[in-house]
Amino acid sequence: MDLSLFDYELPQRLIAQEPLLERDKSKMMVLNRKTGEIKHDHFYNIVNYLNPHDIIVLNNSKVIKCRLFGIKEDTGARIECFVLEKRTSSKAIALLRPFKKIKENSKIIINKSPIIFFDVIKKIGNGKAIVEFNDNIEKIFDKYGEMPLPPYIKNRNFDTSYYQTIYAEKDGSVAAPTAGLHFTDRLLTELKNKKINIAKARLDISLDTFKPIKEREIENHKIHTEKYYLSQYNANKIKNAKLNGGNVIAIGTTTIRVLETIMTKFGELKGSKGKTNLYIYPGYKFKIVDSIVTNFHLPKSSLIVMISAFAGRETILNAYKEAIKENYKFYSFGDCMLII
Repeated sequence: MDLSLFDYELPQRLIAQEPLLERDKSKMMVLNRKTGEIKHDHFYNIVNYLNPHDIIVLNNSKVIKCRLFGIKEDTGARIECFVLEKRTSSKAIALLRPFKKIKENSKIIINKSPIIFFDVIKKIGNGKAIVEFNDNIEKIFDKYGEMPLPPYIKNRNFDTSYYQTIYAEKDGSVAAPTAGLHFTDRLLTELKNKKINIAKARLDISLDTFKPIKEREIENHKIHTEKYYLSQYNANKIKNAKLNGGNVIAIGTTTIRVLETIMTKFGELKGSKGKTNLYIYPGYKFKIVDSIVTNFHLPKSSLIVMISAFAGRETILNAYKEAIKENYKFYSFGDCMLII
């Protein structure tokens, strides 16, 4: 399929620049994927669209404060370091900017007293390098790291903890599973009171998740790889919900990726961990996910391609046109869609 089929025009004013202080008051479009029917609601009413024995599956990966700033020891030039993947307690793969000004063996000083720095061990292209810190990376994140907000968010005068789901547990992601940002403690309690089950999976999100597809034919795109984990306990919860007639509601494309990866690998849902490079595009047959909560995605991205596989390309693009018409907010801090 031609990539242009997944493009759309978005007015800049609809790119959300800050979070809602009351997370669950975001708009929620309810889309029936079979009929194309659209309803407009708010996320705090999601319980009205779910039934007892349904199960929602959350991605509990936690965003790490992996954005660091320092200066080159020899020139004093300001350098941004975005840690993408930790290799050891002190060594990592990082995105460095401006990349052209950095040479191998450069020393970048983050803090002078006590001195905290990293050495550029090897440049590996596309702005990436292997770097080694002089202290434990997690300690450095805790003290000097910043939340890695997406570049399209220009206004950063807010509490960046809003770029973290309330149920985040284990560090691992460099971007938030944004569909989950709408949940509040009150809403989770309301779901439980209605006998709606809750399970947790984990996918550690990489920056490549949000990269636009560049191949003209989407089938030629090489999807990125991400780490995932699902415990046997949570796998059993999901299986039991299905056996009792419940639907599986995946909260976000990252959760879809975990569940569908395991079903593709094993033909059944079971506890599993590893890496996934599952690429979902139209023609894919979903094996366990019945409904999806998802934000509105960038054009020509693997994410809009994925939800088009679930609901149909024309149905999704028509829904996006309606969202633009109704002034929904898009992307990370934006509104959401429940696809049933």
